Amino acid sequence: MKVVLPDNSELELPDGATGLDAARAIGPKLAEQAVLVRSNGRIQDLRLPLQDGQPIQILTTRDKQDPDALAVLRHSSAHLLAEAVRRLYPGVKIAIGPSIENGFYYDFEFPEPIREEDLPRIEAEIMRELEEGREWQREEVSAAEAKQRFLEEDEPYKVELVDTAEGPISIYTQGDFTDLCRGPHLQNSKPIKAIKLTSLAGAYWRGDEKNTQLTRIYGTAFYSKDDLDAYLAQLEEARKRDHRRLGRQLDLFHLSEHSPGSPFWHPKGMVIWNALEDLRRSENLKRGYSEVKTPLLYDIETYNTSGHYDNYKENMFFVETGDQERMALKPMNCPGHMLLFGSELRSYRDLPIRYAESSTLHRDEPGGTLHGLLRVRHITQDDAHVFVTEDQIQDEIDGMIDFAKTLYDRFGMVARAELSTRPDKRLGTDEQWDVAEAALEQALKRHAMEYVVSPGEGTFYGPKIDLHMTDVLGRPWQMGTIQLDYQMPMQFGLTYMGADNREHHPVVIHRALLGSLERFMGILIEHYAGAFPFWLAPVQIRVIPVGEDHRAAADRLRDQLGEYRVDVDDRDETVGRRIRDAELEKIPYVIVYGDRESDESLAVRKRGGEQATIGLAKLRQELATL
Repeated sequence: MKVVLPDNSELELPDGATGLDAARAIGPKLAEQAVLVRSNGRIQDLRLPLQDGQPIQILTTRDKQDPDALAVLRHSSAHLLAEAVRRLYPGVKIAIGPSIENGFYYDFEFPEPIREEDLPRIEAEIMRELEEGREWQREEVSAAEAKQRFLEEDEPYKVELVDTAEGPISIYTQGDFTDLCRGPHLQNSKPIKAIKLTSLAGAYWRGDEKNTQLTRIYGTAFYSKDDLDAYLAQLEEARKRDHRRLGRQLDLFHLSEHSPGSPFWHPKGMVIWNALEDLRRSENLKRGYSEVKTPLLYDIETYNTSGHYDNYKENMFFVETGDQERMALKPMNCPGHMLLFGSELRSYRDLPIRYAESSTLHRDEPGGTLHGLLRVRHITQDDAHVFVTEDQIQDEIDGMIDFAKTLYDRFGMVARAELSTRPDKRLGTDEQWDVAEAALEQALKRHAMEYVVSPGEGTFYGPKIDLHMTDVLGRPWQMGTIQLDYQMPMQFGLTYMGADNREHHPVVIHRALLGSLERFMGILIEHYAGAFPFWLAPVQIRVIPVGEDHRAAADRLRDQLGEYRVDVDDRDETVGRRIRDAELEKIPYVIVYGDRESDESLAVRKRGGEQATIGLAKLRQELATL
């Protein structure tokens, strides 16, 4: 058999050879450092046999920043965590432990609760394992063998996983610990140079609130200590920027158990919210969008027609009306916009029709997944639906990508894209999906946008481009989405009269660029660490009168700068205390007004401590550029 290497050369191997055999054939150093095989975008354990003609890339410990190489390191670290917990806590039941974006976790049912203070003890046991050294051995066994093994070990969660498993059953053993696992894993524990357990959380078995609540231990691991130190420093900075803490400190919003997942916006928070809404409206106006407003509540038949009832009902809120008719709060704007388009006859000359709506949506997110503004039940999207002919698709998508870049540049964030293709559960024909997927991919290539393909992650009605932004800490966030949909207009029977005097179905492009405004606000708070740019700051200028005799002049100056958001702090506190409070509130400009100040000479302090004495006219010129 032959396999194809990254330089397109072929490597001849015996039939049944594994990835590790391929690495050995290339060289002993590569075999020693190999951690993973990547093939056609998928990862494969080194111990698994290769196929004739298979393209392969062997990842090694040198690929320490590669997401797949990190994932296998972290997955193996999760197994070390499980081994350590079993040694330290007899009677613990072990659930699942995958790698995740920034580390790994493992879920356990402990005989007695543990606390954050217990993590160093568990971490020390993992370090002992690393000192002893571990190797991972892979076996394939029958479901009956696996079930019997885990029954004897009194591991009910593993037994349940075996009962619901599809395909071959594989197990991995390191030390005296065996786990049900698909892999892949490292050859041995030598590449794990740095590991840290970071936190505890509760997690329901299989994400179902009706099941047992387990204890989830989070951790992370790296190929070098320097990488771990850099990550922990970033984590500490992220804690300082936590939008939930800053939201309270800056008096922007709060959350309440009286309405879980639904923020209460304070006046200062609404200043930022309205600034984003003003930006959305002005940019939409430039691009030919029409503002609309549609109902919050629809009958079930509407959701049957749109496909949401069959494909999304677990995330919807249902209500019973007085006459016992069952209705639901809208989780998305698209059904309402379909009904709006279908309310009158349309001609090809009317298209494209661009509806924009910033409306309240409700989605029944599980309580355990709610997280500040980043995961909420009450959602407001900068939503739009554009109805087009097939000939107009490319121009509209181009316009949306340009629109997205304009918005993201405004916030100093870099955009990248993810192309999500057809899921198993979907509407429409393969031919329609072929056309839709190709249209989105061609647009990304025309704009030279960096993108990855996520097979099977599209919506049930069409493929999509998900837009991601990277913040000042280098963290990626999914923001906007552009979805191309042939199905929903057909489901609603929408048509327009073409130039050939025949009826045609329009195509609809679903578009949200900031995404959930709640989520975007949370990201902005952390991105700026609460120190918003001048145009977004809730209070842009604060005037501090030195004494009671200067209050009238301070009020007059506030009025002179009335086009900006200006307040006067005339509390009976020292000037130093009031300046410090302004710094804590992250106000961009502070003007201290005393005996020597006048319109020709103002004592101005910028956020961060920079000071200058300038006249009002020059200050106005400076502010106009911000």
